[in-house]
Amino acid sequence: MSIAVGVIGMGVMGAKHAQLLQQITRGAHLAAVCDANAARLTDVQAERFDDPLALIRSDKVEAVVIASPDETHEALVLAAISEGKPVLCEKPLAATTRQAERILEAEVIFGRRLVQVGFMRRFDPAYSALRAAHLEGRIGQAVLLHNIHRNAQAPSWFTGAMALTNAFVHEIDISRWMLGEEICEAHIFSGAGDEPLMIQMQSDSGVMISTEVFMNATYGYHVHAELVGREGAVSMATPTQVWLNHGRQHGHGWPDNWLPRFEEAYRQQMHAWVNSIKTGIPSGASSWDGYMASAIAEQLAAEMGQGDAQGRCVPLSQPTPDALYVTHAPISERA
Repeated sequence: MSIAVGVIGMGVMGAKHAQLLQQITRGAHLAAVCDANAARLTDVQAERFDDPLALIRSDKVEAVVIASPDETHEALVLAAISEGKPVLCEKPLAATTRQAERILEAEVIFGRRLVQVGFMRRFDPAYSALRAAHLEGRIGQAVLLHNIHRNAQAPSWFTGAMALTNAFVHEIDISRWMLGEEICEAHIFSGAGDEPLMIQMQSDSGVMISTEVFMNATYGYHVHAELVGREGAVSMATPTQVWLNHGRQHGHGWPDNWLPRFEEAYRQQMHAWVNSIKTGIPSGASSWDGYMASAIAEQLAAEMGQGDAQGRCVPLSQPTPDALYVTHAPISERA
């Protein structure tokens, strides 16, 4: 059986998901698309919808990918839950923490995990290798996690606190996932004009987490992580398969954006999501994970907005998840 998937939002990410469904993913196919810009749908071989809610409610669609703007996520995810249809929602889960809470409430009432949040780094081979080294005890007790998140240039619509709420949420999620712990406090430091940012966090067991977020680093897209333990350290290798010798130089180039870097992660994420629909076993980041990432980022953004909060300790709230997000999580993802 091939699962009929509808994609809402055919921008950069929606187009990527559609391409994976059309060309690579087994067990599913692109059945429908919707975008406010009709020109994006011209060459797409799938049923076209003008109304995203109509796509969700269509009996020709069995599962939904939501890759529309952040502010639309809540209404669309809630509509999918009400229809009992599985959702792969691009991060963030919702535009605000309160909206994410409403999604949690709806999913808990439904009684089954339907939502997977698009934190694709959980499916990246490099991040997975770092996590495995930690879980298998190969570096001893973890004490430090260093993250780097650099973009060549932030898009024009990337304003205000979005470096935290739209970019840094990746590091929040991957740090929680890699360590299997919650984050209890943070300090935030910023350069001129809030660029770059340096966020220092601490996990429940005392692991120190440093993250640089530099949205206009100019030279290219560059993500890196290193996990340090009492008996060793493990870090990502340079994400390239070839070295070029030319013009008396030796090295490699950097991509302009995240898609080339996480090509395999997106492929694995889509495969895992489709498989989870077929087996009924949840995969990837849950609504709870999406909520926690947004809640932490929102608390830090509020502190940064005070203007005089440079380096101040921000105690982070740690709500208790509903049993749905513990008992129904894959064993490998339980803290």
